[in-house]
Amino acid sequence: MIAIPIFLAIYLIRKFNQSWRLLWIGAATFIFSQILHIPFNNLVSPIFKQTGFSTLPIIGQIIITAAFLGISAGVFEELSRYAMYRWFAKDARSWGRGLLAGAGHGGAEAIILGALALYGYLQLVSLQGANLEALVPAGQLEATRAQITAYWSAPWYMTLLGALERLFAITIQLACSLLVLQAFTRRQFWWVGLAIFYHALVDGVSVFTSGMRLSAMTIEGIVGVFAIVSVGIIITLRKPEKIEESIPVKSVYVPEFTSKPIDETEDNLDKTRYQ
Repeated sequence: MIAIPIFLAIYLIRKFNQSWRLLWIGAATFIFSQILHIPFNNLVSPIFKQTGFSTLPIIGQIIITAAFLGISAGVFEELSRYAMYRWFAKDARSWGRGLLAGAGHGGAEAIILGALALYGYLQLVSLQGANLEALVPAGQLEATRAQITAYWSAPWYMTLLGALERLFAITIQLACSLLVLQAFTRRQFWWVGLAIFYHALVDGVSVFTSGMRLSAMTIEGIVGVFAIVSVGIIITLRKPEKIEESIPVKSVYVPEFTSKPIDETEDNLDKTRYQ
């Protein structure tokens, strides 16, 4: 989860001969979007409980939750990306630079989640062989033991799902980055709306499938389909990179030099003694 975005960044930097600037701007854009997005979700979510949300059938609760979380993610992240292109990345108007900004956005998300996964791993390592009775309240002891056992008994390939999910997610972020970029290169704002819709659809479907308690492999398979669609978007929106034009240099006329014989007089020899 941490290595994938780093290798992707290095590859794109070398391929398009760019600096790290757009990657950092893209990463900052993701963090900024979450500073607004997470408090908004925390503020609005309790309202559901006050409007009879809990009285709805389970399937209704899942659909509404998935729609809300998907739309909020799409709106905050894609509008933040639009602001990035408009005010902070005005030079990002090509396919390659759009990918760099998207790699920074999706890469920051992957690295943050990877760091949290690493922190959780280190915590569980420290709990191996520890006296849980002294660390966990009695009422949570059995549940904690079950979680620890499930974590360490998971098949090896399940531990790679996080990295696979981030690979899919970064691909989707690259596609969304290019969709928003079209609002500037084509001067049509509806591309931002398309990016919001696509982002909301991906996140909403992911939340819905999780709420339906589908297997992790099934959920990742569905996200993988969106990643394949995203690859198609990336290829479709590809345009040749513009070659930087060199500044023309005005030619200056230099007369041709022709040597002339010099009479070897004593006066001329004296003048050229030190030359």
